[in-house]
Amino acid sequence: MTERLDALRQSLDSLEIDAMLVTDEINVRYLTGFTGDSSYLLVGPDQATMLSDGRYEIQLASECPSISAAIRPPSQLMMDLVKQVLGDSGYSRVGIESAVVSLSDYRKMSEKCPDISWIETTGVVERQRMVKDDGEIATTRGAVSIAQRSFQALLPMLSPKWTERAIAHELEAKMRFLGAESASFKPIVGFDAAAALPHYHPAEIFMPSCGVVLIDWGAKYRGYASDITRTLSIGNVSSEFERAYEVVLAAQLAAIEAIKPGVEGKEIDKIARGVIAKAGLGDKFNHGLGHGIGLQIHESPRMSSNCEDVLTAGMIVTVEPGVYIGNEFGIRIEDDVLVTETGCEVLTTLPKGLDDCRLVL
Repeated sequence: MTERLDALRQSLDSLEIDAMLVTDEINVRYLTGFTGDSSYLLVGPDQATMLSDGRYEIQLASECPSISAAIRPPSQLMMDLVKQVLGDSGYSRVGIESAVVSLSDYRKMSEKCPDISWIETTGVVERQRMVKDDGEIATTRGAVSIAQRSFQALLPMLSPKWTERAIAHELEAKMRFLGAESASFKPIVGFDAAAALPHYHPAEIFMPSCGVVLIDWGAKYRGYASDITRTLSIGNVSSEFERAYEVVLAAQLAAIEAIKPGVEGKEIDKIARGVIAKAGLGDKFNHGLGHGIGLQIHESPRMSSNCEDVLTAGMIVTVEPGVYIGNEFGIRIEDDVLVTETGCEVLTTLPKGLDDCRLVL
């Protein structure tokens, strides 16, 4: 974690601040390894201090022993602890995470610390988090492995007796059994027309004996997320579905082939979108191509038409083109991809060809 703190310290001068008060719990975890909540991190040029309470005193000493801690008693509010720590620091210009600090908290800090100039910053730690180190990559591999093994264990169990909701619950249970702390997000399971809703909530609908099953899921392992989607067919499906499936798969493969350092995410999005548009289905692809994964299921970089993020070795992104035909079916194929020095590596290995994804009940 020392390297991460040092990287943040190196940005203080360019931000024209004396220190940074990190209040986002995910960013605090990234910089320190602390897995608790309700705690802030003050990072200065020579020292970092955790601001927390008595519930976490022992945990802080265990998880981040090299970082000093200021522990407030039950009678002290967090803003009073901020005032106390900053009053002893000598700092006058302190950066805050503008996307995290509420207007109410900003007013409280300004009132408690009238001699401090609070400087708004945006995405400082998030930009660091975009590029994963070796440990983060290894942990993400673990999250991918758990998700894949859970899916493979689930498939032989399925029958028309299963509902969307039951499949989602069973998939999450299997991920937990195999070592996940949770699902990365609530699994999406949609049959037929429901598969055309990208953020659908599974319902008490029974699996069709002939039709389409879309499953979008991921495992959270040691804090890091995976995110995978497969679209399965059961029995005789329409030629329209089969054609659209091949188009989505071709779009995904073309996008993955183009991933390498130095390429803008919007260019990868454009490649996939072009394949789908050429097939006459451009208006049926209604979301961005992909996003970064890490300590959060959706984080930078983004791969969409309006994002300027440039891919760098060490980034891990999803590639998930889709085609959604309202009231009929939806198709999405999603893999997790690591950007390497020379190109990319697809971390997910589940088969995704049309014939590979035919489910026999």
